[in-house]
Amino acid sequence: MENKNHQKIGIIILAAGNSSRLGRPKQLLKHKESTLLKNTISEALKIQNSFLIVVTGANHDVIEKGINLPEIKLSFNSEWVSGMSSSIVKGITELMLLNPDCEQCILSVCDQPFVTSSVFENLINQSKRTEKGIAASAYAETLGTPALFHQKYFEELLKLKGREGAKKLIKKYADDVVSVPFEKGNIDIDTEEDYQKLIS
Repeated sequence: MENKNHQKIGIIILAAGNSSRLGRPKQLLKHKESTLLKNTISEALKIQNSFLIVVTGANHDVIEKGINLPEIKLSFNSEWVSGMSSSIVKGITELMLLNPDCEQCILSVCDQPFVTSSVFENLINQSKRTEKGIAASAYAETLGTPALFHQKYFEELLKLKGREGAKKLIKKYADDVVSVPFEKGNIDIDTEEDYQKLIS
């Protein structure tokens, strides 16, 4: 039987931060009858042929209680304090353990309230259409998450340090990037004010 695992796309949701500017776990903020994190998870689960890894750090226990779903692999990043890169490294490491033949992964964060499955699907489709190794969301004159990376970039993602994020690779390999519009992608929740704007 042919191994179809390589066709499965890994979706890594980075949810390890301690929301210092907000003062409470942003992952658990109520949103659309659910929470910010659960909304991102439920949209990601709509993607066919995918498997989902959620990287937790601060507030791991509370988050784990809230998402007890068998189809999700929770991965605890004990180094979360050192910044976003450690969560990306943790997620990619987990992905390569779960599915060593995986050819693509999407990195997503949990505080973009307007992320939908179509945002993920557009990344996958555009990457296929253009044969580019990176598909990044375009908003507010920048490129960022969610972003899709071909397997050839996994090793470099594993080398990210400190506060470096996926943007470092998006900039470095600009010629291999397709930008995919994500309307409202610039809206993320960092402060209480951001959240009040979202719910008002």
